[in-house]
Amino acid sequence: MLSGQPVRRGRLPSVASADIRRAARRLLTEAGPEAMTLRAIARDLGVTAPALYRHYGSHEDLADALRAEICLDLAEDLAAEAAAEPDDGLLQLFAICRGFRRWALTHAHEFTLVFASPHRARTDGPRRYEEPFGRVFLAAAGRLLTAYDPVLPPVETIPEGVREDLVRYRGELLAMLSGTGASFPADKLDLGLTYLMITLWARLYGHVTLEVFGNYPLPVSDPEALFDTVLADLARDFGITQGAG
Repeated sequence: MLSGQPVRRGRLPSVASADIRRAARRLLTEAGPEAMTLRAIARDLGVTAPALYRHYGSHEDLADALRAEICLDLAEDLAAEAAAEPDDGLLQLFAICRGFRRWALTHAHEFTLVFASPHRARTDGPRRYEEPFGRVFLAAAGRLLTAYDPVLPPVETIPEGVREDLVRYRGELLAMLSGTGASFPADKLDLGLTYLMITLWARLYGHVTLEVFGNYPLPVSDPEALFDTVLADLARDFGITQGAG
């Protein structure tokens, strides 16, 4: 373009939202969340950054859309793993837990974006993009809890400061369980079971997070065996003594 020639302000190049997410995910998997900038995505697609704003109002909007896509893909994979097991709630739940760990270890950047991003500290209700993933876990837990009678912590042993939170979360769990199609008896989901489910998830998530980021307090020569032991401990906390297989 000659110096001093007026700039033509025509229409911005067209780009599809699916192409934007595909480019963002490629950058994410190759170099991590920090590499997934709007400028880098636009450069990868051969467009200018303003062209992306037709589909996503901000970088965080795009990141949330990508989280939703990742969670949906993960949920489908975990559901397939559970379906490949016999019709046993415990075996299916273990398959999902193992599948989640395996996915996290092989998709560390995606795990970081979805499950370990600082922005996730929110208090305005459940994160909608996590629902497909959560429903897979809850469907298996529902099958498990209809087949076994868990040993629940007495309500008086639950910290008083979290009881109101548990009441609210119980309603969210029931709503999600109803969406799984599982015939889960709602009366079983009292505060004790709600508290147990939250603490067990915290332990599972904590273990996987330590392993993904290499933060075990000591070198572990057989992490598979250690994880199986964790699953067996979780089952015992539910009052189930069947082996983790």
